[in-house]
Amino acid sequence: MLELIGGLSIDLKGIEVVLATKWKQIRMIIVAPLLRVAVLICLVMTLMIFVEKLLVAFICLVVKVFKLKPEKRYKWKPMSPETSDLESGVQSYPMVLVCIIRLEPVYYKDLVEKECKIWKSKGLNIRYEVRNNRKGYKAGALKEGMTHYYVKDCDYVAMFDADFQPESDFLKRTVPFLIHNPQIALVQTRWTFVNADECLMTRMQEMSLDYHFKIEQEAGSSAFAFFGFNGTAGVWRISTIADAGGWKDRTTVEDMDLAVRSGLAGWKFVYVGDVKVKCELPSTFKAYRYQQHRWSCGPANLFKKMILEIIANKKVSTWEKIHLIYNFFFVGKVVAHASTYIFYCVMIPLSVLIPEVELPLWGVAYVPLIITLLKSVGTPRNLFYLMNSSLHLIIPWVLFENVMSLHRIKAATIGLLEVGRVNEWIVTTKLGDASKTKPNMEVVVNNAKDLGEAKVVEPLLGVYKKPQVRIWQRFHMAELWMGVFMFIAGFYDITCTKKGYFFYLFLQSSAFFIIGFNFIGTSINIS
Repeated sequence: MLELIGGLSIDLKGIEVVLATKWKQIRMIIVAPLLRVAVLICLVMTLMIFVEKLLVAFICLVVKVFKLKPEKRYKWKPMSPETSDLESGVQSYPMVLVCIIRLEPVYYKDLVEKECKIWKSKGLNIRYEVRNNRKGYKAGALKEGMTHYYVKDCDYVAMFDADFQPESDFLKRTVPFLIHNPQIALVQTRWTFVNADECLMTRMQEMSLDYHFKIEQEAGSSAFAFFGFNGTAGVWRISTIADAGGWKDRTTVEDMDLAVRSGLAGWKFVYVGDVKVKCELPSTFKAYRYQQHRWSCGPANLFKKMILEIIANKKVSTWEKIHLIYNFFFVGKVVAHASTYIFYCVMIPLSVLIPEVELPLWGVAYVPLIITLLKSVGTPRNLFYLMNSSLHLIIPWVLFENVMSLHRIKAATIGLLEVGRVNEWIVTTKLGDASKTKPNMEVVVNNAKDLGEAKVVEPLLGVYKKPQVRIWQRFHMAELWMGVFMFIAGFYDITCTKKGYFFYLFLQSSAFFIIGFNFIGTSINIS
């Protein structure tokens, strides 16, 4: 069609053809080759994860088949009391410092102090310590706690976050490993969750954490005698903490920092999966997202700070260094996040929009399926679902993990580049029963160099005022934009490309939309 504009005739159809031709040339010469390189990198990362999952699964299978429990691999004898006075400390019952870490602000100070006085009146050797600043945050609190005069009388320290509920025989089942094995520095136990069935989000968290504890920690303990300390529900040899340089607040993962330094000093760790400690999962998406930022950013930042130290270390073998750098940090803390997001949330939809790019079926279907199956058998309930061919939870779990990879790769990048929110620490809000009657609290730390300037957002009884939230602040825009992107790619696949990815793209875009509109987790209504 010809149109007359200012006396000039313009062939719109001809322009459209020229632009389409130019775009096709650019796509074939520049865009498609670059995407093929990106696809190749993603496939390599997928294979790296696949091999790592096979390795840890094989180790755990050997442990299970040959019943190589920690009690068989290390010396272990039950403790028998020589006296009924457990507080005095004797050879059979060594002195153990039980450290309960209260992460919440001063709101609970009076309640905790009152509870300690009650137990002290019953004859229990208990003390309530309060710092006059928040410098160093959790690492700072632990570091200062180790300076009290009564610590010198203790050989071991058992650590618990405030929401953890150990059984009465916890010390009897863990401390013997430290007593009879002088090379062991840490005994880590397994977490179980009191609110796993509270909502779909907590159930999916349980699936991921069960794999971490049942498979990853078990494999690390059995094959390398090393794994990352989980920050709670563990018992440390106090002399090891000093030998490794004490608690440091240079990252937001002071627990992993201490574990890595202890491992480099030649100490060994043991994971005892039969000892389970109950705790609570974050049930609001906001709290979970902040937690995942800390758990993804901190390890990446620690990796950057310690890689040269690991390479130069003379106390551990080359094989142990390779495991620490490659398996523990690079694959586990960097590649896992990058591969999930870039491949499944970016490259698959782009391969639909750029038809010259082809993805091998083994890379997008077979290998990911095997990885998912390996990760999903970390808990008996997951295995039950698979044996009964019920995928109603496995599929949402995979989609949810893909969405969370958006935050994890962002956090890992921040940690590696050491920019932005690298040292941000926001206490993970746990609802519990009290939250049903009291507003939740939040502690924000933005600068690890002076954590004493933490901003404490704390409601006061009777004067709490609900903050005003604008309409757009109720939504998560990054997830919504990703949902739109994947929905468009799915629609384009149906109408033009016909590669058959539309089913996955529509499902994944739905997951992004659900989380983007905040339709997941527990909602807190504060009146």
